[in-house]
Amino acid sequence: VTAGLRHARGTWAVVMDADLQHPPELAAKLVEIGHSRELDLVAATRYQGSGDAGGLSGGVRRSVSGLTTRLAKTLFPRRLSRLSDPMSGFFAIRLAAVNPAKLHPTGFKILLEIAVRQQRLRIAEVPFTFGIRLAEQSKATVREGLRFLHHLLRLRIMVLRQQVKRSSSTAWQQRLARLFAFGLVGLSGVAVNTAVLWLFTQPMNHHYLVAAMLATGFSTTWNFALTELFVFRGEKPGTLFGRGVRFYLVNLLALLLRLPILALLVSVLGIGVLIANVITLALLFLGRFVIADSAIYAKAEVVPAVDRQPMRILVDPGSVVQPAAADPEDQRPQPVAGGRTPATVRRHLPYRYAIDGLITVGSQVPLPELEYFRAQWVGSTVDMAVRVGRVGSSAIRSRALMTQYLSPPAIRYEEHLRRLGANFHVEIGNPIEVVCSPALASSPHVLYTNVIEALLRFLAVSKDKVLLHSACLELGGHGLLLSARTDTGKTGTVLRLIREYGARFLSDDMTILAPDGTATCFPKPLTISHHTLRAVNAGDLTRAEWRRLQLQSRLHSKEGRQFGMLLARLNIPIMGINSLIQRIVPPPKYDVDRLVDATIIRNTAVRDLFVIERDERAVCDIEFTEGIDTLVANTDDAYGFPPFKQMAPSIAIGAADYAQLRRTERSLLEAAMRNIRMRRLGSNSFSWAEDIAELLGASTVPDRQPAPVLPVPVAAV
Repeated sequence: VTAGLRHARGTWAVVMDADLQHPPELAAKLVEIGHSRELDLVAATRYQGSGDAGGLSGGVRRSVSGLTTRLAKTLFPRRLSRLSDPMSGFFAIRLAAVNPAKLHPTGFKILLEIAVRQQRLRIAEVPFTFGIRLAEQSKATVREGLRFLHHLLRLRIMVLRQQVKRSSSTAWQQRLARLFAFGLVGLSGVAVNTAVLWLFTQPMNHHYLVAAMLATGFSTTWNFALTELFVFRGEKPGTLFGRGVRFYLVNLLALLLRLPILALLVSVLGIGVLIANVITLALLFLGRFVIADSAIYAKAEVVPAVDRQPMRILVDPGSVVQPAAADPEDQRPQPVAGGRTPATVRRHLPYRYAIDGLITVGSQVPLPELEYFRAQWVGSTVDMAVRVGRVGSSAIRSRALMTQYLSPPAIRYEEHLRRLGANFHVEIGNPIEVVCSPALASSPHVLYTNVIEALLRFLAVSKDKVLLHSACLELGGHGLLLSARTDTGKTGTVLRLIREYGARFLSDDMTILAPDGTATCFPKPLTISHHTLRAVNAGDLTRAEWRRLQLQSRLHSKEGRQFGMLLARLNIPIMGINSLIQRIVPPPKYDVDRLVDATIIRNTAVRDLFVIERDERAVCDIEFTEGIDTLVANTDDAYGFPPFKQMAPSIAIGAADYAQLRRTERSLLEAAMRNIRMRRLGSNSFSWAEDIAELLGASTVPDRQPAPVLPVPVAAV
């Protein structure tokens, strides 16, 4: 097998027995599944779904097979957690994902060798029936059993050596040194925090919780300065301002966790304020260091989140899936027919949305992003049903897990705290059924952005429309699209075009685009990030809203998003944390007519596309293929936050899988953009509104003055 892997010239290789105990008709299916779902390894399993090990002759053979499987999974609980049948000799492997030079098998358990030595493989399992031997003799002799035990011993020693090497490496020693230095800085910060807390509680007589918040601001500034100078010396990632924002966000999150503990210690247990404050600071010290070392000041190469997130996919090409728990930590209840989680959910869907007669959504959770499409009645059936129910069991797990199913397609995401986490289960049928945990349902913005909108995107494709990540306006009779990467300045440009040039509004974030080039409105609330504040007129908001917006816009700005992406690569319940933060500090979302006198129109014929970028000021036409690539890339960028990358390959609607949906989406987009002029606008001064108005011959509206440039605090948090 290893010789074959070295000499194979294709993209995929299939390993199987030639005695017909492995059904040859399944070989092509293994490769097809691996290719369409962007996987590395697709293994045939006898122990999942409709799989059957009946071909093992006699009870002794079956017992030995089960014993060896349990022994291997016990010795390598993490590396084999996504394989229910590591002893299988039937699998397909993507050649680029495996290095034969690193394989040193003993005996014929080659899949075990690959799975243990190649940890980052994206794996799926396909149930199969192990056939009855028709001729010759089995290789499973006592000698092979001894070779198998020797093989397990060699692999276990190899793993132990790797662990010892990592734990004794120079990098680990340097981390301990940084931890010690961070601790010294933290002690000095505790002194500053305590002094300021005493000042505000004693001479100034403030409430101790208010004083704790003020003291945290002083000590955070002190700690950040010393951390920059003495802990993380030398070259640092990003800018000083960006690191400062992330440092303050970490301490803000720590403060939100400390305040309830401080209140408990002082008001319930009667401990003195200063002592209780020191206790709360000490409790969160290690967590702050881990985040600072791994996220804020991390210089190591970034590994895509999809490779760090444990993912198991169970694919049954010919029957309904009834998966058992392949992960030793996975104690979830078994799905019923169709992979649906048994959950106590109400059937009534009080919130109903009709998206331009294209897609209907019924939900038990209010979805503010779809409020424009709110309807009293959408018929007896909907395209998507969103319910709240139990997802996951009560057991706590060490890592988040994404599990995917086929026949019918389904996706399950479970975080560390299981039922208390931001979990969800999606069954992609007709209709699409989404069951979310109460923790996720309590933050509708996270639920919509990270789960529902990704599904709406491909539902639209199935109905021959494109849900494009772009703004859409009509200016001087011209329908125009504005496309940009996230947090470039698109929203500010939209507001200025409406206020100063009288543009009519269709959408700011997502636009429904038909193959004939007609755009339909999708007026989600606008997200006001930090750089967009310059386009907001403070007079349109109350004083409290304006002060709150300065904090919200910083937290939900580009720096906040990048910090969230860094945290997503750590082994933490990122969806749950995101839900909690957005409950405490809601995202700065406002309807367009709350910020500016806007006219919303239903549709327009698009004639121009402008791709705006932060660059030297320039205007140039874009070649057609490059323009399509840019639109697709900018749309994908909107879905970059986990767990979309993990769940995307399992999305299949009707007969079209994810790859086919992507191809259809591109062909629809090419048809729509065929007669639309595409131009790229560069600016480092946020002047895109003036540039677009000049190119389209629009003039300013006399009774609409530009928004005043307002001072924005450097560190709003």
